[in-house]
Amino acid sequence: MFELKMLSAEAIPAALEKALRYRLLNDPAEAESICHDVLRIDPENQQALVILLLALTDRFGKGYAVGVTQAQEVLSRLQDAYERAYYAGIICERRAKAQLSQGHPGSGHDAYELFREAMTCYEKAEKLRPAKNDDALLHWNTCARLIMGNQLTPRTEEKLELSLE
Repeated sequence: MFELKMLSAEAIPAALEKALRYRLLNDPAEAESICHDVLRIDPENQQALVILLLALTDRFGKGYAVGVTQAQEVLSRLQDAYERAYYAGIICERRAKAQLSQGHPGSGHDAYELFREAMTCYEKAEKLRPAKNDDALLHWNTCARLIMGNQLTPRTEEKLELSLE
């Protein structure tokens, strides 16, 4: 249908600045598009991958057709073990917040499980973090506060007894 135009390698830094700006302007689709353009000429660009992952998660729960699978695919391309653990936590935390905002029956339990999964990822990231980087701790605390503040609880296991009649 259309042949996409290629960026020049020299334009990558400015394009990534624009992608960041579009994320801050709450236009994740534009940021995502820019990241895809950058990744076409530099497939391993870690900054573009991080911005893309964040742009995808910005869209969770907002009615866009963005799935967790896309964000996890981008996550798998991150080279640094700390960043993989940290951004795995971000994915779970943002999914939890999307669940919480939906307010459908059981969403509080789903949110609880996702927040706990995020907290586990942040604990892993905490062990790998660079000096003077407490981002994982800050997010862990946010998850804990959201669980406590919303009085979220895990789903209780109900035993179903089937009659043989």
